[in-house]
Amino acid sequence: MTKARAPQQDHGVPTYRYKCAPLGLFTRRQLRARDLCPSKGEDPAAEIRWRRGRRVAYLYREDQARPVGPMTPGRWRSHHAMMLARRTCPLCHQDAGYVIPPSLGSCWPCSDEAAP
Repeated sequence: MTKARAPQQDHGVPTYRYKCAPLGLFTRRQLRARDLCPSKGEDPAAEIRWRRGRRVAYLYREDQARPVGPMTPGRWRSHHAMMLARRTCPLCHQDAGYVIPPSLGSCWPCSDEAAP
C-alpha cells in the first residue's frame, strides 16, 4: 500500500502521483465504464502525472458527472454511416469488410495493384 501524499499544485489543478488519487476522482474512461460522463464545460478537478511528468490523465468528480445519453435511432444511423465510410475503398468504391488503414488509403487489393 502506498503512502498517501498531499497533492502538488500544477497549473492551478491538484496533481497526484500515479495510483495516489483520492476516492471520487475518475478519468473519462473510468466514468464511461460507470455509464457517466463529465458535465458540459466541467474542468478537470485534478490530474495524475507519471513517467516523469510526460504522461498526464485528467480526473473528474464522480458526484458532478451526468449519465450518458442513450443511443437513439438517429445516433445508430449516424454511427453505421460513419463505419461504412471507413470501410469503403476510395478507389474501387466497394465495402472492404474491414476498416481501411489510413497508411494504405485503399483496400488491400487496390493497394497491391498500386504497388510497383
